[in-house]
Amino acid sequence: MKRALISLSDKSGIVEFAQGLVANDFEIISTGGTQKMLEEAGIKTLAVEEVTNFPEILDGRVKTLNPYIHGGLLGRRDLSEHVATMEKLAIRPIDLVCVNLYPFKETITDPSKDFADAIENIDIGGPSMLRSAAKNFNDVTVVVDKADYEKVLAELNNEGNTTLATRKKLAAKAFEHTASYDAMIAHYFAEQLHEVAPEKLTLTYELESKMRYGENSHQPAWFYRDALPKKYAITSAKQLNGKQLSYNNIKDADAALRIAREFEGPTVVALKHMNPCGIGQADNLEKAWDLAYAADPISIFGGIIVLNRPVDVKTAEKMHKLFLEIIIAPSFEPAALEVLKQKKNLRLLELDFSAKDETPAFETVSVMGGLLVQEQDMTLEDLADWTVVTKKAPTKAQEKALLLALKAVKHTKSNAIVVANTERTLGIGAGQPNRIDSTKIAVGHAKEFIDAETVLASDAFFPMDDCVEYAAKNGIKAIIQPGGSIRDEDSIKMADKYGIAMLTTGIRHFRH
Repeated sequence: MKRALISLSDKSGIVEFAQGLVANDFEIISTGGTQKMLEEAGIKTLAVEEVTNFPEILDGRVKTLNPYIHGGLLGRRDLSEHVATMEKLAIRPIDLVCVNLYPFKETITDPSKDFADAIENIDIGGPSMLRSAAKNFNDVTVVVDKADYEKVLAELNNEGNTTLATRKKLAAKAFEHTASYDAMIAHYFAEQLHEVAPEKLTLTYELESKMRYGENSHQPAWFYRDALPKKYAITSAKQLNGKQLSYNNIKDADAALRIAREFEGPTVVALKHMNPCGIGQADNLEKAWDLAYAADPISIFGGIIVLNRPVDVKTAEKMHKLFLEIIIAPSFEPAALEVLKQKKNLRLLELDFSAKDETPAFETVSVMGGLLVQEQDMTLEDLADWTVVTKKAPTKAQEKALLLALKAVKHTKSNAIVVANTERTLGIGAGQPNRIDSTKIAVGHAKEFIDAETVLASDAFFPMDDCVEYAAKNGIKAIIQPGGSIRDEDSIKMADKYGIAMLTTGIRHFRH
């Protein structure tokens, strides 16, 4: 008679699976709550202690760590020495292991649980059995996912055993499972120790979906989500309408959410190709939409829209007139949803905005042969951090406009220049090889709207005074920039020459 060892924390579906194993002449070994459930379902089992001839000890920390278990899993049936040793020591082979692990992830994401709870939910015996069984996949079937129950039973029913190809695939899945589990534990300990640069970086993600394609149609792509979910993230959004998000959609949506996180009042962010093309803020959402749209009514075509308030029907009707790729909001009024759903391909995403101020995560960027890791740029200087370096100081209205421009330039690809007033961005120059070209683009877009409240923000210092002169000649009244150039004094003198205000922050916001 073949033997199967079953020990589960998630027991859903196990009774039917165990019944299928019994029907295929398996003897069941089990532990604790799993054994109780199976026995109550009328499935006869052997307790682990009956196999090991040793009691469970140390509050269950040691029960399956025993040669009668691991010998039964690791013994090779094709090696006569292994077979002879097992017979001599009365170790019976175990042919199938069905194990999932203590709920470590669920424990550390439960605010009612503490460090001691986390430690007790680090599984030792389970991963050990999975690794032993997976290593010996030539002889042992290892099952970690209830989604595989049906396939395993089908092969047992049809062939009397699982195929070698299936066992190898299940072994790979088991090693992925234990590696992910250990990575979460390592990450948790690093967080507890406030370790920002561990010697070994272990990251784990779970497959969310296979993409239709990547950046271009000839590139295959996949979307993975963080194993420890974040509420304010595209992975947590609920899709209410539209086709599957594309690779580029996801990157753009993430960039737009980062910008929206900066604003408290009713705000609309329009984004295209990883750069904002319009940001509007007002005392109500509809007006904020009008302002964002007015910022760049051409570039918004096919763009990503993030609104930080529930979408009302009037705003929805205005958005419905345009071709948009994605609209993200905390919620949609039923009438607004009805209007927007008229476009079957328009992706509508609902997301919890209340968690936008959670502790910032690290962000990673792959390079050939390695990985770059940095903390997200969550710094945003306000008036208390600014230094007026010119003879003229900004007005209160200009200060408000400078803050909006600074929030926008922080999320614009370098070299980045943003022109804004108190309500919206007026012009955005992004990603140019030199700063003066970005300045010309931003000022050029803003030109017809420039007035006494119009200001300019730069994501990095001015290497020369040409940007300041160009801005001043075209009506910009105040400039904010990090400072730090060896030619800062030239830019300050140029601002004084034209009688405009300049402020420095000391913080650069490059976004490559």
